Amino acid sequence: DNELRQKIFDYLVEEEDYRGAANILATLRMESQDTDSPYYKNPAERTDVYVNIAECFLNEEDIVEAETFVTKAGSSVESIGEENAEQHIALILRYKSTYARVLDANRKFLQAAGRYYDLSQVGNTTNIIDADDLVEFLGRAATCAILAPSGSQRQRILGLVYKDSRLLQLDEIPHFSTHSSILSKMYMTQVIKRDKDFVQFEDSLGDHQKALMSDGLTIMERALIEHNMVAVGQLYSTIHFTALGRLLGVSAERAEKIASKMILEKSLVGSIDQVDGILTFGELHRSELVAWDEAIVSFCTQLNSVTDAVRQMA
Repeated sequence: DNELRQKIFDYLVEEEDYRGAANILATLRMESQDTDSPYYKNPAERTDVYVNIAECFLNEEDIVEAETFVTKAGSSVESIGEENAEQHIALILRYKSTYARVLDANRKFLQAAGRYYDLSQVGNTTNIIDADDLVEFLGRAATCAILAPSGSQRQRILGLVYKDSRLLQLDEIPHFSTHSSILSKMYMTQVIKRDKDFVQFEDSLGDHQKALMSDGLTIMERALIEHNMVAVGQLYSTIHFTALGRLLGVSAERAEKIASKMILEKSLVGSIDQVDGILTFGELHRSELVAWDEAIVSFCTQLNSVTDAVRQMA
């Protein structure tokens, strides 16, 4: 029964009928409690089945079904236990890779970037993944970090990838050749222009990453505008929306809507004067490096004051 289904699954995968293969494997009988049952499968075996099914649905771009089975795989992975994790490290990494791909396909780019980055660091603990594949994961982390919504969490992921010693290796990979340049500008909060690097980056994206959103912008266009909005805040304390729109490459009305949305989501610090059509950037809207340096200076100043007060008391 199960053996026949497994053979049909293998055949359909060879024929690249991934949906048919997934549907066949999904009917596999699996018992998780009764160890004496001929259908009993331990957590690792169940995880392998669920990951195989999820991978097949991903190949068919059926993200809903892929997410269903990668979630089931997650439950099985937890049952493997830390004591058996090393024995099944290859399977666990397959699960993590599949989960990252599902997050990516669902346009949950921030979470996907984190998962891809974690996978890119696996080489620090095991040599089971080829170095080239680790760099591929780093490139995917860079892609998703760039596409993620603006905010402090994205800045953290951008920083992790930016500081990775392998970042420049992405320049040698055709589909990642402009990633290091764009990611570096994003991390350093520099204005990004729609130049050839930007166009090449857009061309390298997958279909789901090029989708048109409800506001009429593509995912990358929105990410670029939101980033440049933040970057402009490094250069100006106030700006008219007509001028801001020209800098962002959108109308003044759209610039105001985007700024308003970002302020509400707390990814932009500022206030809007709708009467005069002016955006005032808040004082907190500076690079994290400058803010960190000033925090250190403030702490040292206060520490010195306390030290002086103690000395005077003595």
